[in-house]
Formats: sequence, C-alpha cells, structure tokens
Amino acid sequence: MTKLRQFPSGGAIRAARMRPVDLFVICGVVALFYLVVRVGATTDQPFRPGNPPAVSTDPGNLPYYAARSILRMFAGLVPAVVFTFVFGTWAARSRRAAKVIVPAIDILQSVPVLTFLSITVTGFVALFPHSTLGLECASVFAVFTALVWNMALAFYQSLATQPRELDEAARLMGLTRWQRFWKLDVPSGMISQVWNGMISFGAAWFALSASETISVNHRDNALPGIGSYVAQALDDGEGARVALAVGVMIVTVVSVNFFFWRPLTAWAERFRTEECEIAEQPRSWFLQLLRRSTLPGRLARALRPAGERLDRAMRVLGTARGRLRHDAARRRAADIAFTVLCTAAVAAIVWKAFSYVLAHVPLPEIGHDALLALVTYGRVLLLVAFSTVVWVPIGAWIGMNPKVNRIAQPVVQVLASFPTNFVFPLAVVVLGASGISLNWGCIVLMALGAQWYVLFNVIAGAGAIPGDLREAAADLGLRGWLRWRKLILPAVFPSYVTGALTASGGAWNASIQAETVSYGTTTLTAFGIGAYIQQATTDGDFARNFLGAVLMSVYVVVINRLFWRRLYRFAMKRCAL
Repeated sequence: MTKLRQFPSGGAIRAARMRPVDLFVICGVVALFYLVVRVGATTDQPFRPGNPPAVSTDPGNLPYYAARSILRMFAGLVPAVVFTFVFGTWAARSRRAAKVIVPAIDILQSVPVLTFLSITVTGFVALFPHSTLGLECASVFAVFTALVWNMALAFYQSLATQPRELDEAARLMGLTRWQRFWKLDVPSGMISQVWNGMISFGAAWFALSASETISVNHRDNALPGIGSYVAQALDDGEGARVALAVGVMIVTVVSVNFFFWRPLTAWAERFRTEECEIAEQPRSWFLQLLRRSTLPGRLARALRPAGERLDRAMRVLGTARGRLRHDAARRRAADIAFTVLCTAAVAAIVWKAFSYVLAHVPLPEIGHDALLALVTYGRVLLLVAFSTVVWVPIGAWIGMNPKVNRIAQPVVQVLASFPTNFVFPLAVVVLGASGISLNWGCIVLMALGAQWYVLFNVIAGAGAIPGDLREAAADLGLRGWLRWRKLILPAVFPSYVTGALTASGGAWNASIQAETVSYGTTTLTAFGIGAYIQQATTDGDFARNFLGAVLMSVYVVVINRLFWRRLYRFAMKRCAL
C-alpha cells in the first residue's frame, strides 16, 4: 500500500513562515549577546591591591561604564532568583527548615547592605588576589544581598498562603515535586515575585553605585562603572560631568524598566487568578512586539524534548504527597533537639563576635556607639513621619486615578531606582552656602532615596481598591474626611506599612553615605552611626566596622520586631481588603 504524503496545514505553514518582526528580534538577540560577551570579557583584568583599575571621567566612556553596571545588576539578579526558588520552596515545604530560614531571612532583610561591604570586599579580593574578579564578585554580592531577602520572603509567603484547593488538586493529580514546583508554585507566586523583584532591583542600584568604589584601609578600590565614574568626578570637582552621568543613569534606569521590567509585569498578569478584572492592566509595547514574533514558539518547540527528559529525570524526587505522620512524642523530641542545636550554634557565634569586638574596642566606646545609632534612628523616624504626611495623600490620589497612575507610576519607579549619592555634591554646595549643619541636612539626603517606597506602595494599595467599593462609597455619599476614614485609609494602610518598613530600612542604609559627603576638597560629617561605619571602613578597622554594623542591625531588628511587624499584622488582620 502506498503511503500518502501528509502535507502541512495552512496554519502550520503560516506559523513556520518568518515574519519581519522575527528579523528584528534576531538582530536584537545577536546584538545583546555580543555586548554581554564584549563587556564581560573585560571583567578579568590584572589587579594589585592599592592599584585599582583606572576610572576615566571622559564622557565617551559613559556608555561602556553603564553597560558594566547593568551587567553586574543582572549578574546579581540571576543567583537571587535561584536562591529564592530553592530556599523559599524549602521553607514552605519543611516545618523545621522554616523555623531557621524564615527568621534568618527576616533578620538579614533588616541588615543594611553597606555595613558589611568592606568585609566582603576584603574576602573576595583574598580569593582573587591578582585579578579584578575579586572586586567584581564583591560588587555582584552587594547587588545579590540587596535583592534576595525581599524576593525570598515574598515567594515563601506566596507558597504559605497558597489556596488549599490548589494543594489538594496537585495531590489528587499525582504531580511530582518538580511538576508541582513549575506548574503550580512558580505561577501562583509570579505576580508578587515580579513586583517585589522590581522594587528590590530599584533598591539594588544604590548598593551597586556604592560597591563600585570603596576605600578600605586607605586603599581605593574602584571598578569601571557609572558609580565609580561619579565618585571620580566628585573627587575631581567636575560638576558638569557629574550632571552628565546623572542623565546617563536616568536613561539607563528608564531603559531597563522599558525593556525588562515593564514587559515582565505585563506578562505576569496571565497568572492572575482573581475573578474580577483589574481596571488598568499593565501594558508594554515591547511585549506586544515580542508576541507578534514566531521565534518564542519555535524556541519552545525546540526545547520541549529537553524539558520532557528533565521532567522524567526529576521523578526520582517523588510525588507531592502529604507529609509523613510520625509519633507525636517522637516529633516533639526531634523539635527540641533541633531547637537546642540551633540555639547553641547561634550562642557560639554571638560569643565569638563579642569576644572579637571587646578585644579591639574599649567598653565605654561601645556605649558611645549605641548613642550614635540612637541619633541616626531619630533621623529615620523624622524621615518616615515626613514621608507619611506628604506622600500618603499624593499616592492615594495617583492610585485612584488610572490616567494619572499610568503616567506617574513609571516616574516613581525611576525615582526609587535612582542612586541618590549622585546628587550629594549639590547638597555639599547648598549646605555650605546656607550654613545648615549636615546633622539636619543628611535627613533630606536620606529621604531622597527612601521616601519613594512609601509613595510607590501607597499608589499600589490605592490602585487595588475594588471598583465596587468605590461605587458603594459614592452611592452612600461619602465625601471629604469621611471618605478617607472609611475607605481610603483602611484600604491603603497595609501597603503603607510595607512601604514605611522598606523606607525605614533604606534610610538606615543611606545613612552610611549621607552622614559623610564630600565634593572636591570639601568634606562634611554628621554625628551618627553611618559616619562611624564609613570612617571605620576607610581606616580598615574591621572591629569597629563590625561593631557599627552589629549595633545598626540590632536597632533595625528590634524596631522591626517590636513595632513594624506588629503594625503589619494588625494591618493585614483589620484593614486588608
């Protein structure tokens, strides 16, 4: 019997036909790959401590420096995503692991990144003593730590609050642990993960600009990047080139948001499981362009066999069945042993740390340093109070007006992502001309980078108010203060608490650079723990640097536990919609 030849259908022929947009996408991918290889090839250069790579303030180098900075940002983002998926899932699926991972992430999220920057720089330089890879790894690690804790905690919370119906469906369908992870866990937490990643990515720009140039033990360590370019221009007193770098930084942040985060947030809306459709969905011209291309479908079909093989290989992990049932007394004994072991390990670490500090720092100085931390905490309180009074009404107005929100939200994202230390030289000039002490002026400098988190979160909270509640308030005739008290404030309060908590942590981090600012030959110093850490870092005094970092971290953790976390639980219990 002659076998008839099967011709492809018309739809298959149209799907296989190349489109003009495919050529554009191919050119873009090739250009991106070339830039990554070309820029990445220059990261491994000969290096001697005290003789860092030269940073030129020639404006022609700015595009290259911006590319180096962007490469470090995404080099820190990739391991942050991997860490988030691994440890977030582990904490959500293991009760004992959660007792260690969740408190550790909660504490590490509160620790300012810049406090341990000098320690990490010294450690990575020791690993690569003759190559700039040590400095590169230290910079990428600073970006990683600025990103990962918020992302991991958000992913864990999305898994911990996963609807019971989805969990039962996964068990009834006999999904393997791997299938459950990719088909259920990741999609269900995608929206929160993308938004938290975008906010964390904005905060990481500040850590990157600080990590690209740092002085340890009076040795300058600098990497070619936009942050080191600004630092060098500040030292040379070249205000025009600082302004030019600020413009390039704005273009860089806007470009990353346009080509990466905006399409990602619009794409993540496909995983929304709410019954009611949001009034104003994120839109992306770049995502629409990619969707017209046939290349993503071709790539998916090409990778499908590899995905099926990986799925079969991961079946050895077993299925997502219920937890094993153990004897209650046996489980209680295991929990006690686990708690004792963890407590002993923490106690040993604390004892070693205090022994090291007391061997190098006099006891009265520790009390003085605690006073410095208290002064900085007072500045943080003033900053949060100012942000509350100013930005809560404005954020609510923006969030409840979709047309205004569409224009203002990208602007707020850029402001939140912009490294504020780029405008510190202007502050030096203004403070010097006005005679205002940096003890008060640094509050404004800290606010330049931290206040936007309050505004951003309030906008998101106001925009999420359901339309039926707004219509009900209008039908009931709620106006003025009554409308604020009954509808707007309860609706945005959980988002405000999240923003205020983030702004508080950002202010602590910003104090390390805001309490000591310089431009040319002029240096201003404020009374606070941030200036103390900065001076200890410059002197290479690791004991005092560690002491300042510990004191700042203790203040942050205690305040978060006693105030912010309780306020957050109250907001979620009484005010969540």
